[in-house]
Amino acid sequence: MITRIHHIALVTPSLDEATGFWAEALGLTVSQQHREEEQQVDVAFLPVGQSNIELISPFVEDNGVAKYLQKRGPGIHHLCLEVDNIEEALQRLRAHNVPLIDEQPRLNSEGRKMAFIHPKGTGGVLVELYESE
Repeated sequence: MITRIHHIALVTPSLDEATGFWAEALGLTVSQQHREEEQQVDVAFLPVGQSNIELISPFVEDNGVAKYLQKRGPGIHHLCLEVDNIEEALQRLRAHNVPLIDEQPRLNSEGRKMAFIHPKGTGGVLVELYESE
């Protein structure tokens, strides 16, 4: 079951420039900032109510996020939905023939389960599933 929108991820060439707008101009607070080595991106989270804005910036020039940024420019990268059981959510999607990027969940740097749904099955939106704690 989907419990909430966990975050909306925005891709940017520079976390410093992006936080200049989101934190300084809008007054949001950066709650955490870290490097995701596996995905080769720097990340900043800014809470908004029960959700977050996630800023992502590639630190290499040839990963998927960097290619996305080069092709489409800065903006919305993906929508992350929090689910209470990621294995059940993936099973339901497979039963509905929804194409998945991650057939099995993987762990992020915090040890939480996550998986991506292919935009071909969502009407063009990259969707991440994130298991609640």
